[in-house]
Amino acid sequence: MSIYKDKRVLVTGGTGMIGIPLVQQLIDLGAKVRIVSMDDGSLAHPKAEFIRLDLTIYENCVNACEGMQYIFHLAGIKGSPKIIQEQPATFFESMILFNTNMLRAARKEKTVERYMYTSSVGVYSPFRPDGSVAEVFYEDDVWLTFPSENDRSPGWAKRMGELQCESAEKEKSPIKFSIVRPANVYGSYDNFDPKNSMVVPANVKRAVDGENPFVAWGDGTPVRDFVHARDVARGMILAMEKSPGAKYPINLGSGTGYTIKELVETIIQNIDARPEVRWDTTKPAGDKKRILDVRRAKELLGWEPQVTLQNGIKETIEWYKKNKEIINKRYNVFAAEQKKKKKILICGATGFIGRNIAESLAKKEEFEVYGTYYKSEPLKEK
Repeated sequence: MSIYKDKRVLVTGGTGMIGIPLVQQLIDLGAKVRIVSMDDGSLAHPKAEFIRLDLTIYENCVNACEGMQYIFHLAGIKGSPKIIQEQPATFFESMILFNTNMLRAARKEKTVERYMYTSSVGVYSPFRPDGSVAEVFYEDDVWLTFPSENDRSPGWAKRMGELQCESAEKEKSPIKFSIVRPANVYGSYDNFDPKNSMVVPANVKRAVDGENPFVAWGDGTPVRDFVHARDVARGMILAMEKSPGAKYPINLGSGTGYTIKELVETIIQNIDARPEVRWDTTKPAGDKKRILDVRRAKELLGWEPQVTLQNGIKETIEWYKKNKEIINKRYNVFAAEQKKKKKILICGATGFIGRNIAESLAKKEEFEVYGTYYKSEPLKEK
């Protein structure tokens, strides 16, 4: 019998690319699922409870965990190498808060029995401790090196999340922990926003939208380990069943490396057009090689990926063609940051010049205008 039957299971990030197939698989196993996400709920499974909550706020995490027995913590932030370099604080601060608040709330809730933390391939260094290039990433090597400079903020934030679980476990927590480190995950319901999407959705969008010449980032030589979201979800379910502990994280990848050039060729093979491909070497391309060793997943869980890259890319392309409008419904932390109004304080705002400036700025949607006069009392917000 499944350990999930009739269990109350929380999935944070349950409307995301991995969360959606995970929720479906859990429901198929008889679980009673609660989803927490910042999306509007339109992508939530109809048989699951949906709550829209910001998990950077501790009280929201307490509400999310109430009455739950198993917790899959998937909520996080991901983006292209470019957006990682441009907005490192957005990655680091949000993920540290997600991890800290969720684990603290889970430990407070007496009903919680199992807790899974979703880490990332970004915790690994591209180099071995001796300085040589890491041909494959092994789970137990993480703390011998530092995360890549290309993943500095999210990599360290994910490492801290792992360490938090390990620390809780050492304090004799009754919760059974598991940690997974997925490779480059792709599939339906991915983020296809061209401003901050990852390599697979970014290139799928270019191809399907008919970009010609087709301009890909870098020189095409970096190697990545691609794994389909449905396979990752299945691996997560098996990992929680085993719950080997926070000191035994599990890589979930294909164990096979593909160059970005091979990825682009695979994408183009699955569309009708044959655009001219150009490589923009001025754009960041990330580390040269990222391949996960997946022997632990095979030996401990009996898990292997089932979706080939060819079939997975074909499926992703077909999904994107039919669901482009979903992109506009997804919560995107980077877009949300951009939409925040700029707050402007005008000292002397009750004077002739100050008031005219305040009234002029207040007419513009991108500004929130505040003012003070000589007693430092706030002007009524415009």
